[in-house]
Amino acid sequence: MNQHQFLFKAFFSVVLSCATLAQAAPTEVDRIVAIVNSESITSSQLRARVDGVRKNLQNQGLAEQMPPRDVLERQILEQLVMERIQLQQARNASIQVNDSMIDRAINVVAGNNSLTLDQLRTAVTNSGLAWNKYREEVRTELMLGRLREIDVDSKVTVSDAEVNNFVRNHPEVLLGTEYRVAHIVLRIPENMDEQKLKELQARADRVLSRLQAGEDFAKIAADSSDTPDNVKGGELGWLDRERLPGFYADVVSKLRPGEISPPLQSSAGLHVIKLLDKRERNNTAAQQVEQTHARHILLKVSELLSDAEAQARLNALRERIVNGADFAELARANSADLSAARGGDIGWVNPGDTVPEFEKAMNALAPNQVSEPVRSPFGWHLVQVLERRKQDMGEEYHRNIARNILRQRKANEAYEDWLRQLRDEAYVEYKLEDAHE
Repeated sequence: MNQHQFLFKAFFSVVLSCATLAQAAPTEVDRIVAIVNSESITSSQLRARVDGVRKNLQNQGLAEQMPPRDVLERQILEQLVMERIQLQQARNASIQVNDSMIDRAINVVAGNNSLTLDQLRTAVTNSGLAWNKYREEVRTELMLGRLREIDVDSKVTVSDAEVNNFVRNHPEVLLGTEYRVAHIVLRIPENMDEQKLKELQARADRVLSRLQAGEDFAKIAADSSDTPDNVKGGELGWLDRERLPGFYADVVSKLRPGEISPPLQSSAGLHVIKLLDKRERNNTAAQQVEQTHARHILLKVSELLSDAEAQARLNALRERIVNGADFAELARANSADLSAARGGDIGWVNPGDTVPEFEKAMNALAPNQVSEPVRSPFGWHLVQVLERRKQDMGEEYHRNIARNILRQRKANEAYEDWLRQLRDEAYVEYKLEDAHE
């Protein structure tokens, strides 16, 4: 997953620093600022999200990079539009997130930040966000993440030939450089015509003029870039060459820290890249890895088996196993995975071989322990760890890393294409100017 494994991880990494939604002033008239298919986005919803972003930037000491309020409003409104389109898609796909799933996600947030649940609740409410509103935000992120898993990530495949080619052409997969990168992206508008092309060229000229005049890159990214990371100054974080988006890799490897690339044209638009910093990494010691021998029972969600029903069935099977029933027999009778014929046995698993949700649950188990039901892009699982061992992987370790890099890269590219397709197919009418009258 990515930048946008992204969506889920990024949301939780910043949730303690600010309230993403503040309470709107009740005395102001609530007007419609956009219509997305048959639903509306109101001025209070937009105002709340903008206030949250502004507070986040201030808490991070980035107030100087903050674009003017009207520019920020347009950027955030587009993000709300894309969020609403995806939520509509999720509802059409009958994706549901129940309270127990929200509870588990919140517990993960608390644990990752070394907080108790009470401390997390205090941090959230002190930031100005009501606890029930925070839970709804978590529900939204879980739904969007699940939608991406179903429509994008689960359909990404990496062939052995692709892995072979990658390992052959990138021997530096374990030894190499990581880059801290920021970018400005001016996207090509939908239904491009001559007038819109002139407008895009004019925007590009203004951006380049400001850069040449020495204006701060992060500030220009904040008020000009057409990407969700614009509010962070366009920063992508630390990435190695193989994990950099598309054609960025060749450009970044030739830059020195502080340098900015010339404008780069792609099918998506115009890109300007800045290398903020770089560092060397060494992962050779990681060739000694811990392998896990595991088995599982998989139930796939379908029109005949809902999320809730699959989870309930696995809870019942888990109770039988804990009370002495044979895991292998129940796997052969119930699992929808090819491993069912082997009693659910998937053999020795290396780090990165399974999807993150499955791996995280598996890693938390002691030998012979059975997990609670676990949701992944493939359905619901019961996981049991049989044994663990240390293994010197050598070439296989290189191949596993290469496969994960390729899967993440392809998933990110597929996700961007999927978002553009959703946007093109949706009916969107903006009324922001009307709301300001």
